Amino acid sequence: MKHVLIIGYVWPEPNSSAAGSRMMQLIEFFKAQQWSVTFTSPAQRTEHMVDLAACGVDSQDISLNCQSFDAYIEQLQPDMVVFDRFMMEEQFGWRVRQQCPQAMTILDTEDLQFLRHARHQAHKAQREVLPQDYHSDLAKREVAAIFRCDLSLMISQEEINLLTRLHKVDRQLLHYSPFMLEQQALSLDNPDYEQRQGFISIGNFRHAPNWDAVLWLKQQVWPLIRKALPTAHLYIYGAYPPPKATALHDVKSGFLVKGWVDDAIEAMQSARVCLAPLRFGAGIKGKLAEAMICNTPSVTTDVGAEGMQTGQAWGGVIANDAEAIAKAAVELYQQQALWQQSSKRGHENARQLFDRRQHFSALADKLTQVSDDLDGHRQQNFIGAMLNFHHHRSTQYMSQWIESKNKLAHLQEQQQQSLTPSQDSSQEKEQD
Repeated sequence: MKHVLIIGYVWPEPNSSAAGSRMMQLIEFFKAQQWSVTFTSPAQRTEHMVDLAACGVDSQDISLNCQSFDAYIEQLQPDMVVFDRFMMEEQFGWRVRQQCPQAMTILDTEDLQFLRHARHQAHKAQREVLPQDYHSDLAKREVAAIFRCDLSLMISQEEINLLTRLHKVDRQLLHYSPFMLEQQALSLDNPDYEQRQGFISIGNFRHAPNWDAVLWLKQQVWPLIRKALPTAHLYIYGAYPPPKATALHDVKSGFLVKGWVDDAIEAMQSARVCLAPLRFGAGIKGKLAEAMICNTPSVTTDVGAEGMQTGQAWGGVIANDAEAIAKAAVELYQQQALWQQSSKRGHENARQLFDRRQHFSALADKLTQVSDDLDGHRQQNFIGAMLNFHHHRSTQYMSQWIESKNKLAHLQEQQQQSLTPSQDSSQEKEQD
């Protein structure tokens, strides 16, 4: 039986974020291959994290900049290591390759961090994204991690095209792997138009694009919708709402900040229209995938729909300014025939995009292809070998310096604590 080690940026919370759902889909894939799975993370465990033991997954807390990980992975000797986002590859990649050189390394990008950052910076500066934005220091770090790994899982075809066009990444290093939904999720018994009420917006508040969307709704979009529909309500759901978000709650205007929801699917099914006015971001959006499988038409932006479009029209409306978004939302809410047409299209798009059997099979084939000739695959990636050579040394020395610094600080603290009682006793003698 093969053994897969996952090094998580955070512990998976499938009910809090699309990233958490995505991670659980990958875990389910590995379990379906009859592989043993161990999940580790340097992050603190959380109240909303999934019960990994109940899923048949071992778990282990690990530390940054600490030799204890070396001993741990040397004993574990996994066949495959999955890095959850490039930051984990930066931190632990050199240790993995030093202790387990024959382990296949996989980077799950979730979405391209540098792309999201570039769009965020452009949005704050109120300008278009420029070509140089895609060559930032963050981009250099993330693309370097992609080259260093044997394979990177990409959630969006648009991001694959960006990497191959602008950064000359070989397509053999990239594998398209979007959300992977089982047939049950793609065949929900959803309520019809007349059984639904209100609008919904949902997303983890710690994710900057989601918070920006909520503010835009509050300040510009929702007042226009409410003017046309004076009794309508908008329900804002999402994990970890800060005080600044809950302060936006306003019963009088129908802008209701609800925060955490136990069942996001049930909430999505009860709403008539999903609003996702995302002005920046990357990857594909869990909230819009949920809207599709729940037959809930959505109004979003070009950024929101990126990587989730098929040969047919969007299951709702794509618009990029407040007036157009509000107009589309009102029309979808009031016109039953338009709603039903959009509802059907969204569900068909979901079936085309996220079929689990199709993506499980393609991923299994790709992993087999790479692992069967891992040495040959690596020989075709000289840039990756070169980056690994230098990264091992620079990151290793920096990590070891931090580790030594932490040890010294700990020893000094212990020494200070051991001196304190004797100083107290000498002072007592002087008083006597």
